[in-house]
Amino acid sequence: MSLYSVLRPLIFALDAERAHRLTIAGLKAVPYRAPDVDPTLEQTLFGLTFPSPVGLAAGFDKNAEVPDAMLSLGFGFVEVGTVTPLPQAGNPTPRLFRLPEDRAVINRLGFNNRGQAAALDRLAKRPRRGIVGVNIGANKDSADRIADYALGVRQMARVADYLAVNISSPNTPGLRALQAGGDLAELLAAVRDARAPGGPPVFLKVAPDLEPGDHDRIVRAALDSGIDALIVANTTVSRPALASRYSGETGGLSGRPLKALALEQLRAFRSAGGGEMPLISAGGIEDANDAFARIRAGACLVQLYSALVYEGPGLARRIADGMAARIRHAGFANIAEAAGSG
Repeated sequence: MSLYSVLRPLIFALDAERAHRLTIAGLKAVPYRAPDVDPTLEQTLFGLTFPSPVGLAAGFDKNAEVPDAMLSLGFGFVEVGTVTPLPQAGNPTPRLFRLPEDRAVINRLGFNNRGQAAALDRLAKRPRRGIVGVNIGANKDSADRIADYALGVRQMARVADYLAVNISSPNTPGLRALQAGGDLAELLAAVRDARAPGGPPVFLKVAPDLEPGDHDRIVRAALDSGIDALIVANTTVSRPALASRYSGETGGLSGRPLKALALEQLRAFRSAGGGEMPLISAGGIEDANDAFARIRAGACLVQLYSALVYEGPGLARRIADGMAARIRHAGFANIAEAAGSG
């Protein structure tokens, strides 16, 4: 029995958002530790060397307060944010709900963060080590959301190893409309124009709630605009059968109930791109079996967040170790050989 399994009932006795704030406060005391590098898992993508394919998804460290602590816990890369140009409080509370019976989370946080300037200052002061990406978004009341994204690219590029353009949150009204044809082309053109030569790679984070034909259109637009990878996917507004009393809460659903949909969308994007567009898979990943299945389905990297709520801080290292064992057992020399093999 792990220490976290003993502490979890005490943590779950607290309001979910308060427990998260206390977790961030506690992680600030974790000293940085260089990651263990397993040659089976190490790979170079987008000009970056990832010691492990297991990353922390955006949403955990919204204000870039503990990226080094999370790297020390075994993540191969960490994505901070979402950060918006101006600080914003987000949606009214309560807005974060655990669904233990479903191993899930529902959130309607609404890009609550202290703004790009605060994150920029914090990241500029830390030693540049490990891979830390910055997830950028638009302010809810912005008169020009596309301009917000362009500003985020220009502002955060100097401190980011990569940038993730997040147009997939269901909790900012109208934001997902930027995935539509004309709006997406305009957004990606603005992002392309905002990128400086030699700047960090840029990823596009998409929603899992898509219609037939969307995958081909998004992949083509991303390739035409020089986007380096797609992150598939964010939380879902769909509601499979859930057991928790919070199942009717509005917001984005993540965790185990998202697993099948996230894998389905990964496969759809893999088919649409024919392997030409690199894919990063997120959603419902709980263990090494899930992570390895995403790699074999065509992902080059994976990200997780909600499973940490139920499994605790040692999860990233356990998944990485388990993936290395599965790669060797399957007869692959390394993760690159395994990618897309399923």
